[in-house]
Amino acid sequence: MDAQDQQEAILEMEAVQVEPPHLYRVLLLNDDYTPMDFVIHVLQRFFAMNKERATEIMLRIHREGQGLCGLFSRDVAATKVEQVVGFARQHQHPLACVMEKN
Repeated sequence: MDAQDQQEAILEMEAVQVEPPHLYRVLLLNDDYTPMDFVIHVLQRFFAMNKERATEIMLRIHREGQGLCGLFSRDVAATKVEQVVGFARQHQHPLACVMEKN
């Protein structure tokens, strides 16, 4: 390749706008069977909440039917849901955990 061919082969950089990834809400849903203490334990263990914050969220779940545990990327949210549901089943509780696009 001669010098002129090399100059023609230089690629120009193109500016590309990349949007941030969508976040997903992870929610716990109320049921009539899972003990409140277990829900608090789940919130502390899987969502790194202190006891006071976990208690607030547990009461919101109890009163309003659902409570927000956090906002996460899709993969992290899916992992959290899987972990919580698996842990609840392991302890024979029907606790439901879901994710939805924010």
